[in-house]
Amino acid sequence: MAVLRNVTTGETIADGLEYATGVVARTRGLMMRRELGPGSGLMIQPCGSIHMMFMRFPIDAVFYDKEQRVTKVARGVRKWTGMAFGGRGAKGVVELPVGAAAKVEAGHQLAFDPPIKG
Repeated sequence: MAVLRNVTTGETIADGLEYATGVVARTRGLMMRRELGPGSGLMIQPCGSIHMMFMRFPIDAVFYDKEQRVTKVARGVRKWTGMAFGGRGAKGVVELPVGAAAKVEAGHQLAFDPPIKG
């Protein structure tokens, strides 16, 4: 498991973060899971947008660019019908439980530990 920190605020956003960088893991994402527990999340890279088909729960989505700076935050993305786009320059997204991205704003700097490869 990895840790995601908001360098701008000093806050730990998730301490049980999974990485999805392969084709199968990125395609599957969180589909068909029953929940996303507190402190957990899924980082998908590369990814510039998400859909919520087959999702059983809403999420917060934090999109970031190649410097790991937040490009957009989509809060409370609806299950089944929701979509979210990362905006210009988005290279990846972190999917989090609703409310986990409450203090994250566009322009904030993120840090992943261990660092993302690629």
